[in-house]
Amino acid sequence: MSAIRMLVLGAVRMHGRAHGYQVRNDLEYWGAHEWSNAKPGSIYHALRQMTKQGLLHEHETAPSTAGGPPRTEYEITEKGTEEYFALLRAGLTAVAHDQKPDVLSAAVGFMVDLPREEVVSLLKQRLRAIDDWRHSVTEYYIPEDGPGQLGHIGEIMNLWVHSADAGEEWTKSLVERIENGAYTFSGEGEPFVGVLAEDAENPYATGEKHPGDQR
Repeated sequence: MSAIRMLVLGAVRMHGRAHGYQVRNDLEYWGAHEWSNAKPGSIYHALRQMTKQGLLHEHETAPSTAGGPPRTEYEITEKGTEEYFALLRAGLTAVAHDQKPDVLSAAVGFMVDLPREEVVSLLKQRLRAIDDWRHSVTEYYIPEDGPGQLGHIGEIMNLWVHSADAGEEWTKSLVERIENGAYTFSGEGEPFVGVLAEDAENPYATGEKHPGDQR
């Protein structure tokens, strides 16, 4: 699973309609260019590809009052919305051996688009998957005996067990915070605004230009 599809669909959906530079600016504001493959070229490629796939719809806007060329704005389609929520739910439930860390990061960033109870249920499903994965490792490796039992290859399984334990601890703490009322989820009121205003300066922008950047 690729994080870039979820990130781009989620960013467009938050705006209603957004041009490529807005999507890029949002993702850089979240630091996604540091922890995922959401680089400028990947963002514009994803926008074009998902438009061809019917997940996004293109709107060509009028030239700016400053005299710049027209921009293409994107709007998520019904098919795109279904894809977005499928990616989001999968991102919250999959464990380390099934996905890259950027997928979970993206899913956590958008989890408030789902109802609170559903997010708790998905995260508890993730906990069960982590537990199953850990047990599949410990069939061959006993943590109490240390990695040396399998030579240096045991360090690989040692890493997996530690990753599972850390993932379980973090997920349990997140579930507890959500169950105790943290954050505003879908249907609960005004959501947290995690995007920049149209002309606001982005302190985390890379400064890298792309042919799609038309201000």
